[in-house]
Amino acid sequence: MKLQVSQIRLPLAYDREMFLGAVAKKLRIPKKEIKELRLLHQAVDARKKDNVHYTVSAMVEIPDSFSSLIRKGMRDHQDIGFYQEMNYQIPADEQAVDAAKLLHPPVVVGSGPAGLFAAYLLAKSGYQPLVLERGSDVDTRTSAVHAFWESGVRSEKTNVQFGEGGAGTFSDGKLATMIKDREGRIPFILKTFVEMGADPEILTSFQPHIGTDLLREVVKNLRLEIIRLGGVFRFETRMEKIETAEGRVRGIEVLDLAAGRTEKIPCEVLILAIGHSARDTFRMLDACGFPMEPKAFAVGVRVEHLQETINRAQYGQAADQLPAAAYKLTYHCTNGHGVYSFCMCPGGYVVNASSEADGTVVNGMSYHGRSGENANSALVVTVTPEDFGTDLFDGMNFQKKLEQACFRIGGGKIPVQLYGDFARRQVSTGYGKIHSQTKGETVFADVASILPGVVYDSLLEGMKGFGKKIHGYDDPEAVFSGVETRTSSPVRILRNAETLESPIGGVYPCGEGAGYAGGITSAAVDGMKCAEQMIRHYLPC
Repeated sequence: MKLQVSQIRLPLAYDREMFLGAVAKKLRIPKKEIKELRLLHQAVDARKKDNVHYTVSAMVEIPDSFSSLIRKGMRDHQDIGFYQEMNYQIPADEQAVDAAKLLHPPVVVGSGPAGLFAAYLLAKSGYQPLVLERGSDVDTRTSAVHAFWESGVRSEKTNVQFGEGGAGTFSDGKLATMIKDREGRIPFILKTFVEMGADPEILTSFQPHIGTDLLREVVKNLRLEIIRLGGVFRFETRMEKIETAEGRVRGIEVLDLAAGRTEKIPCEVLILAIGHSARDTFRMLDACGFPMEPKAFAVGVRVEHLQETINRAQYGQAADQLPAAAYKLTYHCTNGHGVYSFCMCPGGYVVNASSEADGTVVNGMSYHGRSGENANSALVVTVTPEDFGTDLFDGMNFQKKLEQACFRIGGGKIPVQLYGDFARRQVSTGYGKIHSQTKGETVFADVASILPGVVYDSLLEGMKGFGKKIHGYDDPEAVFSGVETRTSSPVRILRNAETLESPIGGVYPCGEGAGYAGGITSAAVDGMKCAEQMIRHYLPC
């Protein structure tokens, strides 16, 4: 008999024997009767700072002879139930009888998590997908990004936003998500990441992350596996046009950025995993007749604190026994806007994530060890079409206007300002106890001047509110960096809610850029869903 037992409390320094004893006590059976014990999830419970501990769940196998006792225990405890393994299955055997046979391999545009996992499923099912990526492979991309951070010379072709792995490649590599998953896609994604080189700890952590250093290798290994399975990758290749006939995709036109020549690629199926920063592609899709709509997103700044401050606030005296602490904060302002932390990076760095010559935008990044001196997070305010305009590209233009203002006041460097000076609207002249930890040059500037009044006012109110939740959060010496605008796509590419297909047949918009995901895991899940729909309706060429 296999059970899932939850809400098991264990000390921070627990060992296997303690784990076994706690489970046996909860089940009211002798320890020797437990045939198998496996950790499923582990989270830190720090609600009471004088009693910080782990709360874990486990898979437990015991003899069937205890069934009557266990059933009674289930009636008494909701955290004891039968264990069901989530084994994800690609729907290869669920082909419709009238499935059409493809004349050409399916094309996946974009190699972020949505594109990679769509391509991975297609490759495993024998479709030999062609993956097109406007940026470079991850090794070339990493060199270009580091050169930009050191010299300020930006590559329009490949940067923090464009290239293999997507924008998440230069982030913390967080994998936590709130989406529902009854089919087992998330365990499949996590297991795949581990097979490709991620730390196995992500399989059990309540807040799993890979870290930018390991993520680069994971992305590369996943690409090599897709190629081994028959897939093809073409880097520095940008989609310029989608050709349609009779309401269906017939092919695409691409530009080889290295050679400077265009080429037509025939296809009947196209998965659009273009990412949230492909502004030129959004305009091209509009010109090609793809239905889209503006959507809400969030803008603001990056805020930095000493990681030690966050550790003590979150864990108290137990901070010395635990890894760098994370946080997640939300606040509803009196003006009706929401302020929240986003993409929080424990022990991380603020990075210059610019992708356009006349704009500056920041993001956060952590290595696997999260050993940096500072904690940083986006501190952003939700904005809607009511704030920036209801035309399709008003949100995109709103983002660009903020990024251009940021570029001007910083001269292409990351503009920084202490929170106290931000509140007083004056340029900082030096750091206090918190020195900005960045990838890319910085300059003191009036970050407050970049932001619209409603965003500025909301950030001030939000910081005061967050100071009541985390001691020291509203420290006047906390460092603000500008500007954070690429939290999510400013548009949504419309698709059928059931088939996930665009009104233009054979096209599957997916991931963050299409407006259907908000992070690495949710984007990967969405890419898988689109690949599954394609597999159900088309046979390999």
